Amino acid sequence: MAYGRPVLRIVLLLLALWLALVVVGWVVKGLFWLAVVGLLVIAGTALVGSARRR
Repeated sequence: MAYGRPVLRIVLLLLALWLALVVVGWVVKGLFWLAVVGLLVIAGTALVGSARRR
């Protein structure tokens, strides 16, 4: 069992890297949808504002 420790260390490192990438991907996806909703709100506000000016 001489190879047990380095393999375990590599597996744990890869798991930590995978978890970090999952969290970063989740945050980026969340920010993307937040930007989409923000743009829709701005467009809606512009439409309502232009309709009230007329």
